[in-house]
Amino acid sequence: QVHLVESGGGLVQAGGSLRLSCAASRNTLSINIIGWHRQAPGKQRELVATISRSGATNYADSAKGRFTISRDNAKNTVYLQMNSLKAEDTAVYYCDAPTSWGHYWGQGTQVTVSS
Repeated sequence: QVHLVESGGGLVQAGGSLRLSCAASRNTLSINIIGWHRQAPGKQRELVATISRSGATNYADSAKGRFTISRDNAKNTVYLQMNSLKAEDTAVYYCDAPTSWGHYWGQGTQVTVSS
């Protein structure tokens, strides 16, 4: 089992920044991959970024150059730094951990970018 809790969402103007946090219930070193997905109104949930146990990162094209995923294993936390936000980034952002024993998701945190 892995419990994930997101925080850091809110309302921000276009061009602004937010940092999302994902706190895990177990040491993040024991989880191979942790990712961020988002779901905008009327759209399917889509990948934003992932980070592996080794620190390797992967980004969706829409996130490259603007978003940075990182992890602090001492704090069991994964972050998503979001810069140069656009209205199109408005969505519920979810932290997730696909593991051999199940795919776990947080409850989501709302990010709203105003134009």
